[in-house]
Amino acid sequence: MKVEIKGNELIITVELQTPTPSASGKTLVVASSHGNQVTTAVIDGKPVVVGLNAYIKK
Repeated sequence: MKVEIKGNELIITVELQTPTPSASGKTLVVASSHGNQVTTAVIDGKPVVVGLNAYIKK
């Protein structure tokens, strides 16, 4: 996962994966940060933490 700040936008780039069932089995996950991740992006001297899940309906 790549996170950067450009102007007033937080840009998150994450590689797509083969759709796999979510823990509940209700959706198919296509991209994930696998929990909260501390990034190299910084706001007010503090690192930005991102938790991301992208999914599609079954």
